[in-house]
Amino acid sequence: MEHTMILTQRIHAPAGAVWSVISDIPGSAATLSGIESVQMLSDGPYAVGTRWKETRSMMGRSETVEMWVSASEPPAPGRGGSTTVKAFQGGADYTSRFILAERDGGTDLTLTFGAELVEPTRFNKIMMAVFGGIGMRITGKALSRDLKEIAARAESL
Repeated sequence: MEHTMILTQRIHAPAGAVWSVISDIPGSAATLSGIESVQMLSDGPYAVGTRWKETRSMMGRSETVEMWVSASEPPAPGRGGSTTVKAFQGGADYTSRFILAERDGGTDLTLTFGAELVEPTRFNKIMMAVFGGIGMRITGKALSRDLKEIAARAESL
């Protein structure tokens, strides 16, 4: 049972500036108001295998999730880029894919977010059917705010 959403944010900045914001994991708590803290678990630049723990506040609760980069294609001149971030928490596999597309002197940043239960029990399936839509609406609002804050940061560079 999978839930997916797609959000796009128009950013008045080149793809390189947008990439510098989304790939700055150590600085993400300063950019995104929903992130309380980040603890890096790997060294080096942003690339496949980069790992960190991210503590977010959602619905009045703080939760820490380990995340990692599973795909990374930085933008090149005249071409967009993409990256995929994964997390596994509470029996759910989370995937966030960011696609940067240059257009009219700016960048369209599209986020595809998916949550899939791994080996769900009958109870999990019932709970997802009852509460999954509510959870995705709350998540959608948080992700929309993240995209707006990424845009504001990239446009200020």
